[in-house]
Amino acid sequence: MNLCICLPDAWKVHNNGCLHGKGAGARKSYTGWASTRGSLRQIERVSKSEAFVSANESAKELFVKCSYVAPVNPPSLFWLKRVMITLRIDLQGNIARWLKKEGDKVSLGEVLCEVETDKATVEMECMEEGYIAKIIHGDGTQGIKVGEVIAILVEDEEDIPKFKDYTPSKADGAASESKTPSEPSTPEKETVQPPVTQPEPKISKPIQGSPAEDRVFASPLARKLAEEHNVPLSSIKGTGPDGRIVKADIEDYLASRGKEAPVAERRAAEGVTLAYSDIPHTQIRKVTAARLLMSKQTIPHYYLTVDTCVDKLMELRSKLNSIQEASGGKRISVNDLVIKAAALALKKVPQCNSSWTNDYIREYHNVNINVAVQTDNGLYVPVVRDADKKGLSKIAEEVKQLAQKARENSLKPEDYEGGTFTVSNLGGPFGIKQFCAIINPPQAAILAVGAAEKRVVPGAGPDDFKFASLMSVTLSCDHRVIDGAIGAEWLKAFKGYIENPESMML
Repeated sequence: MNLCICLPDAWKVHNNGCLHGKGAGARKSYTGWASTRGSLRQIERVSKSEAFVSANESAKELFVKCSYVAPVNPPSLFWLKRVMITLRIDLQGNIARWLKKEGDKVSLGEVLCEVETDKATVEMECMEEGYIAKIIHGDGTQGIKVGEVIAILVEDEEDIPKFKDYTPSKADGAASESKTPSEPSTPEKETVQPPVTQPEPKISKPIQGSPAEDRVFASPLARKLAEEHNVPLSSIKGTGPDGRIVKADIEDYLASRGKEAPVAERRAAEGVTLAYSDIPHTQIRKVTAARLLMSKQTIPHYYLTVDTCVDKLMELRSKLNSIQEASGGKRISVNDLVIKAAALALKKVPQCNSSWTNDYIREYHNVNINVAVQTDNGLYVPVVRDADKKGLSKIAEEVKQLAQKARENSLKPEDYEGGTFTVSNLGGPFGIKQFCAIINPPQAAILAVGAAEKRVVPGAGPDDFKFASLMSVTLSCDHRVIDGAIGAEWLKAFKGYIENPESMML
């Protein structure tokens, strides 16, 4: 039996003229049900040129059995899964590496390749036994849309050579929603709005008479673009209302003459030399940028800062690490103690352990702390679940394991999903005294931890002074969820645990 794998987010599949997708026609011509890996899958024999199949929401893949005539045994097409679990912005991924090569025999459940998503590298499993006849997208391929063919699987080993020169058709790519005509894009480029009156169909009108005698009508944006590229307006026929020259006309002219040059090249021609390198955006960089931009644009931030004395905390840490070293356990860092204190403060002030929705404020009963980890690949925020219920030794062990996985780019979705509060520490690693962090949506708060430093503080008497180690922390709050007094109450509870760390043991 030959199967084409159709994923819930990539409905259209092309196999010798047969299209499969979702829609009302899914009720037609079913021949039965099949049970695969414990969940029911919908099976349909295709007898027409087009059929529609609806997805079984409980299944990761929908198997569609196709009936068609082909010169060879028809292959199975493997499609890129929708693995954008945290934030689905562009619905695409990158092939990190293939664990199998062409000609290899594969079995059900074997890992075929690793797919880089917005936050992690996810393993893609094989859903059928057979042989890999062709790998369409190799190691390092970027920007593969969900639903795009990445490999071909055949049942019989002798069919492998028949697909040596196989190239997937356009219909084998992503969903057809992205296949929109390019012609309507021209008027969308014009930023200057034409008159409200309904114009005639878009027809280029030649300028009457001599160009030197008649005025050339052009939008301000078109004139500016023409001046930048030294394009004479008299040589261009406008396609706007009444022959008006618009931005699209200038761009079309430049494209046809090959005169459009990057800004850097124009400056170089003018004698200004700038040395630079263009670094392509990674998937995590795109997602991080989009999430932080959305956070600053949609969440009303405000900030509360307090200094905490960490002398007792450092003494307790020294004692605990002596015990840990004797027992072979992981050393406890200041950040581990901060995570524990933040978790306990969230239990004491649960309003800060919440998130905003349009209809209600959701207050979480689990305290899951995301910990910001900077790596060469970008910023990751793995999560320590139920941090309020775990001991310092367990927190220290988990944080080190998660940080290592983040640096190796091997975090799984369960390693970073479901956080309710975030801690970002630039003090210990980098010596930053104080900073304000951006809230990690949909959370309502994030704690920015600065470095501890020795300061002179007043003593008991008027002329009495002493040295103390003070650490600045800043709480960024979503004002829709956390009022100023509530944020201050949380910081008071957090400061109490930091300055009296023995209370965290109770």
